[in-house]
Amino acid sequence: MAGPRSKSRVAYLHDPDVGSFYYGPSHPMKPHRMQLAHQLILGYELHNKMVCYRPHKASDLEMKKFHTDEYIDFLLNISPDNMDVMHERMKQHNVGFVGQYDCPVFDGIFHFCQIFSGGSLDGAARLIDGSADIAINWAGGLHHAKSDEASGFCYINDIVLAILELLKHFPRVLYVDIDVHHGDGVQDAFLNT
Repeated sequence: MAGPRSKSRVAYLHDPDVGSFYYGPSHPMKPHRMQLAHQLILGYELHNKMVCYRPHKASDLEMKKFHTDEYIDFLLNISPDNMDVMHERMKQHNVGFVGQYDCPVFDGIFHFCQIFSGGSLDGAARLIDGSADIAINWAGGLHHAKSDEASGFCYINDIVLAILELLKHFPRVLYVDIDVHHGDGVQDAFLNT
C-alpha cells in the first residue's frame, strides 16, 4: 500500500494589468477574460490553496531568446499611431488592422506581451527552483507565434520561452497542448531538435 500522497505546491502567476488590453471591437480575443478568471479564483478562494505571484514583465532580451531581434524591435515600436509608416513591416510580421488580421495592432501591444511572457518565464523558474510542482499562468499559452511573425492572436510565444528555460535544467520537457487549435508555433520551434 502506498504512503500518504504529498500535497502539490501550486504557483499562481497573475498581473492585474493583463485585463486592460483590447484587440478591438469585433476581435474574439478578449484579455479581460483573464481578469474574470482571476475574479473566479478569488471568489472560490482558490488563491488560498496556491502561492500567488505577480510576475515580472519579460524584457526584450528575454523574448529574443526565441524571437528575432528585428521582430521584437518591431513590436516595441508599432502602435496605432504609426501604422501608416510601418505598413510593409506589418505585412512582413503578419500584423495589421482590426478586422483584417488575426493579430491587430492595439495600444500597449508590447506591454501585453511582456506581462504574459513574464508569467510563463516566472512559472518555469518556480518549477526549476523546486518552489512549485505546478505553475499556472492563465494569461499565457500563446502557442501560434513564430520566431519572426505573429499568428492566431499570438505575438510572442511564451510557451517556447518557458520550454527553453526548462531545457537548461531538465533533459526533456513534455508539452501537452489542450487548446482546440494546433500549437504550430511550438511545434515549429522544436520540430528538428
